[in-house]
Amino acid sequence: MNDNFYVPQQAIISEIIVENSVVNTYRVVLTDLDSSSAMQTMLAGQFVMVSVPHCGEAPISLSSLATPESATFNLTVRKSGQLTDSLHELCCGDTIGVRGPYGQPFDLHEMVGKSPLFIAGGIGIAPLRPVIEHCSDNRSSFGKVALLYGCKNATEFCFKNDLNRWQQAGITCQLTVDQAEQDWAGEVGLVTHHLTAQTIANHDQFYVCGPGVMIRFVIERLEQLGVKREQIVTTLERHMKCGVGVCGHCHLEEKLVCVDGPVFRGTNLPKLTKL
Repeated sequence: MNDNFYVPQQAIISEIIVENSVVNTYRVVLTDLDSSSAMQTMLAGQFVMVSVPHCGEAPISLSSLATPESATFNLTVRKSGQLTDSLHELCCGDTIGVRGPYGQPFDLHEMVGKSPLFIAGGIGIAPLRPVIEHCSDNRSSFGKVALLYGCKNATEFCFKNDLNRWQQAGITCQLTVDQAEQDWAGEVGLVTHHLTAQTIANHDQFYVCGPGVMIRFVIERLEQLGVKREQIVTTLERHMKCGVGVCGHCHLEEKLVCVDGPVFRGTNLPKLTKL
């Protein structure tokens, strides 16, 4: 984006999609960036540092990537602090600051010919969305593709239209809520409860994203089922100030999540006990 990585690029909010009561997806357009450059530099799994004047800055994962036709991409944001609260008060046409993208992405090339199982919790589905979209758009390049997606309750599921579209593209989508509730006919229980030998059968790669404690227990469960660490890929969140490995705020054991991650293969993961 900008030659000086501390200077944010201006982006205009072109559309706001209300995912649920606390999560919005913002479709933003970079104002001074060639569209082909945007496509080349934004990769699935990366994040950008988003700022609102007088409200601070925070890392937000890319929930879609810029296309060759437009320097437009999506940011899916949950209200969880000063910056994210201020984002939820903005309207279409308002301007935000964006710098990046930063971090290590998912390796989409290594997925070809594989049978991935995506395991997501809550807003954790956002950074996985570009990868699932890639599988949906290139369905013949993959074997069995499935999503196991858990939320506290049915109102918290994001990307509902995408879920239907992915199902139609041949991606199995299994949704589960933490506790049974009225009018919910789907699965009940934590995602770890639904991770069984039958669930993982015919899958050889596992992509995990959600709250830190969920990631830890999902990986433990996968290992109990015989999955090797090198088959597991996850993306971590950590409090960041700079996004480029200078401030050290995202330090996790010997790793800096902003530069060593946020995407980690299981064999390279820092210790997860502090998540």
